[in-house]
Amino acid sequence: MRQYNPVTPEVVTALQAVVGEKYVKTDAETLDKYKLDENLDPTFWRLPEVVVSAGSTEEVAKIMQIANQYGVPVTPRSAGTSVSCGAIPTYHGIVLLLERMNRILEINEEGMYMVVEAGVRTIDIQNLAHEKGLMYAGDPCSSDSCLIGGNLATNAGGNKAVRYGTTRHQVYSVEVVLPNGKVTTLGATLKKCSTGFCLDQLIIGSEGTLGIITKATLKLVPLAPYKLDVLAVFTDLAKATALVPKLVKAGLNPTSVEFMDNNFVRSASDYSDLKLPHYEDGCYDIVSIETFNEDELDDKMEKLSAICEECGATDVLEADDRVWQVRRNCLESTRSLSEVQTSEDLVVPVTKIADCIQALVKESKQYDFRVFCLAHAGDGNLHFQILRCDMSDAEWERQLEGFRHTAYRYVYDLGGRLSGEHGIGMKRVCYMEEYTDPVELELMKTIKGAMDPNWVLNPGKVFHPAE
Repeated sequence: MRQYNPVTPEVVTALQAVVGEKYVKTDAETLDKYKLDENLDPTFWRLPEVVVSAGSTEEVAKIMQIANQYGVPVTPRSAGTSVSCGAIPTYHGIVLLLERMNRILEINEEGMYMVVEAGVRTIDIQNLAHEKGLMYAGDPCSSDSCLIGGNLATNAGGNKAVRYGTTRHQVYSVEVVLPNGKVTTLGATLKKCSTGFCLDQLIIGSEGTLGIITKATLKLVPLAPYKLDVLAVFTDLAKATALVPKLVKAGLNPTSVEFMDNNFVRSASDYSDLKLPHYEDGCYDIVSIETFNEDELDDKMEKLSAICEECGATDVLEADDRVWQVRRNCLESTRSLSEVQTSEDLVVPVTKIADCIQALVKESKQYDFRVFCLAHAGDGNLHFQILRCDMSDAEWERQLEGFRHTAYRYVYDLGGRLSGEHGIGMKRVCYMEEYTDPVELELMKTIKGAMDPNWVLNPGKVFHPAE
C-alpha cells in the first residue's frame, strides 16, 4: 500500500491561507460526515484528515500545489452521490469540496450551450434549459441532488442515454485543474475538431484521477414538443426483457427504455406511498418517445403498442409522473430493507440485455441475499441491488464474491464490462485489475503516472497507485 504524508498543522495553515479558516474543517463531526458516499458497506469508509471547500478554480489549483508540496492525497468531491466509493478518501488526506462553485455563468440560446461551474446541481441545469425551450440531455436518476462535476467525472448515464448518449456526449469543453496545479481548458465550442489528442474526453469519465473539472460548456438540444411515456406491464420476466431488442430493431429511437423487476416495483412503490398496476406480480418496462411531429408520435405509439402486445404485455398504459417517481426512488427504497447492501453496474451489448438479466437473476437464486434488478435497458446497462440478509460478515462476503465471480465472467463473455455509469471507484479496483486486458491497464497507469507523478489526486480509484 502506497504511503502518503499526514496532514500536519503546517498543511492546515497553508490551506487556510488559500480559502480562509471558515472553509477548512478538522472537527470530528465534519470528518465523519465525509468518510462515506452513498455506498452502505462500512468496510470501504475512510476518514479524511481535513475537509476543504474551494470557491474558485484558482483556489483548487493552489490546493493541488500544496498537496504535491507536502505529499498529501486529495479526494475531490461533488455531492457524494457515488455508490462506487469514488468520493471516499482511500488514503485519508484532504477531501476537496466543489459545492461552493455553483454558478451558472452563461446560457446561449442561439448557440445552444450553457457554461456552468462544477458545483451546479444537474436539475438546475435541466430546469433552466427547459425555461428557454431547450434541453440538457444528461439525466441521471439522482439529478435533483447530484452535481454536474460529479456527472462529468464519472461520465454519468441515466434515463435518456439510449437516445442522447452519456454525459460525455453533452459537453463542448471543460476547464480542468491538473494534478500538478496547472489550469487548462480542453475542448471547444465546435461541432468537429481534429486538432491533436481528444484530451477533454480523456478527463471526462476519469473519476477525478487525471484532473479536477471546475467548469464546463454543456451542449443543449431543442426540446421536442411531443412526448409520451408508456408503461408496459409484464408478469413474466423473460417476456419483459425480450421487449428491448425488438424496440431497437423497430427503429423507434426511444428516449428512454427503463426496466424494473417486481422486487423494485414493490419496494419503490411502498417507499413512494403509491400503488401502481400489478404491484404484486408485475415487471415494468417504461418507454419514452419524443418527436417534433404529432403524426410521427402517433405512428410510433401504434408501433410501440403492437410490439408490447406481441411480446406478451399484460397491460400497456400511459406512464404519468407517479411511474417516474417510483422509478427514481428505486435505489433509495431499499435502504429501509437492509443496512448493508451493494449495487452492481454491469453493461452488456443491447442485444444481450435480455439474456443477461434472465441468467443472472436465475444465478442469484442460489444465494441467501436478496437481489433486486433494474436497468437502463435501452443501452444495455443493468443494476443489481444486493441486500444482505441474516448472515455473518464472513458469509456475506463469501456469497457476494461467489455471485460476482460468476456474474462478471458471464458479462465479459458477452462483451460487456464492469461499469456502465457508476464508475470503478474504490469499490471495484480489484476486479478492474482482474478483468481488464493487462496491456490496456498498463496504458491507463502510464497515463496516470505521467499526469500525476506523485499520485496525489484521488489515489486508490480505478486502480491501485504505483508504489
